[in-house]
Amino acid sequence: MIPINLFNQLLALATIGMQVAIVVLLLSIVTYSKIGYAKALVDIVGKNAIALAGLVALAATVGSLIYSEVAQFEPCNLCWYQRMFIYPQVILLGIALFKKDSRIVDYILGLSIVGGVIAAYHYFIQITQTAGTLCSALEGSTSCITIFFMEYGYITIPFMSLVTLSLIIVIMIAQKIRKTI
Repeated sequence: MIPINLFNQLLALATIGMQVAIVVLLLSIVTYSKIGYAKALVDIVGKNAIALAGLVALAATVGSLIYSEVAQFEPCNLCWYQRMFIYPQVILLGIALFKKDSRIVDYILGLSIVGGVIAAYHYFIQITQTAGTLCSALEGSTSCITIFFMEYGYITIPFMSLVTLSLIIVIMIAQKIRKTI
């Protein structure tokens, strides 16, 4: 098994890569009908959206399990809520991929948006170090403001969750655009 510090750095680099992908894909969505390569990128991502989003959700699920089961980082309440919105996506997207059913997009968008709002809130309270009421609901659990690590001065576990869910949202939007235009 790789050392947890190396794992943190690898996931932080993957997070930066996902941030770049989000920006490029969003710019391609905005310029979809005006620039040929933007249309081509959105079409490729949209055509493979279920598989791509499934891989992103699977990687997030495996990463979170490594943090809790291998690194022994005890998830806080908000971490569990974020997991509740990411974990089912692996199964739902897997089934949709197997059945070639693109009608799953709206459900994945719903899960990702709610999970993303929770992740954004969690990241905000970590950075500001202000505990919210959702965090202190259970005694004895890890505080939601606990930062297990911070890479590059801003990447924490909730930030990785936020970026993951944001990428899934943008991928699903690309699929919807490809289907409607």
